[in-house]
Amino acid sequence: MIRALVFDFDGLILDTETPLYTSWQEIYREVGLDVPPEVWTTALGTAGDPPAAYEFLETHLGHATDRAELRQRRAKREKELLALEQPLPGVQATLREARARGLRCAIASSSEKAWVAGHLARLDLLASFDVLSCAEDVAETKPSPALYLDALRRLQALPEEAIAFEDSEHGVESAKRAGLFCVAVPNRVTRHGNLARADLVLPSLDARPLTLLMRDAEARGRASSPPGKPTR
Repeated sequence: MIRALVFDFDGLILDTETPLYTSWQEIYREVGLDVPPEVWTTALGTAGDPPAAYEFLETHLGHATDRAELRQRRAKREKELLALEQPLPGVQATLREARARGLRCAIASSSEKAWVAGHLARLDLLASFDVLSCAEDVAETKPSPALYLDALRRLQALPEEAIAFEDSEHGVESAKRAGLFCVAVPNRVTRHGNLARADLVLPSLDARPLTLLMRDAEARGRASSPPGKPTR
């Protein structure tokens, strides 16, 4: 039986990844660097401020950069773009239905908790989550399974009792390594990545009713249980 839902944040609840990509693309263009979406997606899901973004630039230039100065400059532009973003389609409806069904909800994010909680509060979604498992809560972020395992522990749920919602390749890998049924919902940027490990790929969170997703996950759990092994 499905008892919990675990959501990624960046790119799944809020499209923070398009503003992130756009802010970096503006910097890259100044020096004649092109980082196509299919390359950029390999950097996503590991951190809110991915180190690979700086490495792309430094490799192109052939020398180190002032990362602190770049971070401050780029973050200002990203903030301007983020102010225009609202929850992605299906997020609010899925959370309302989860509450109506008595499901517990968590965030499993490679970003820092202040970033995640701040945006959730701005969107009036913070109270929808029982647990926020973020970068500072684990030794390793995605694609390590640590964030999902931490969220499950705090939700008091087993992997087979939860559904993960992700948008990126690293996020899907993290959820699957933790043993969860994983639904991938890629955004404008992450749709260029490899999501083959996901159990299901949807164009948006409202593309398939939560009732059917729960049935899909429970059917997977029954199919993977050894004969005679009881399920909870």
